[in-house]
Amino acid sequence: MKKTLAFLVILSALSILTPAYAVEVAPRISDREIIESLARLEAGQQALNKRIDDLQTSMNRRFDDMNQRFDDINQRFNDMNKRFDDMNKRFDTLQWMFGLFMTIALFILGAMGRILWVHQARLAQIETSLETQKDELLFLKALIERLLPPKGVL
Repeated sequence: MKKTLAFLVILSALSILTPAYAVEVAPRISDREIIESLARLEAGQQALNKRIDDLQTSMNRRFDDMNQRFDDINQRFNDMNKRFDDMNKRFDTLQWMFGLFMTIALFILGAMGRILWVHQARLAQIETSLETQKDELLFLKALIERLLPPKGVL
């Protein structure tokens, strides 16, 4: 057992101390290849910049179109507000005219009621005076009949 343990310790020490053979050596790149790669990268960068500029101009155009639409909608709302203000003025005039009409109508109804009430009171006075006169005439008629001599006497 001691031998196997010693063998394992030596084996593990050797495996740790061995150099790493997994690293691959990169091939040498020439300056020409580097310049060509840079030229391709710059061309790609310029193409990307052009695409971004095209996108920006199209987006700006779209935003301008949207702003124009919003301006049109705001103008429509302003027109509607003006129409509502005109309608409010008309309703104010209509309300004033309706109030004037109601005032005149109530005044006329009040005057008619007063006239009818006064006439009713006068009619009541006339009726009472007529009743009184009727009673007086009946009294006088009865008095005259009493004072007259009987028919066959004269």
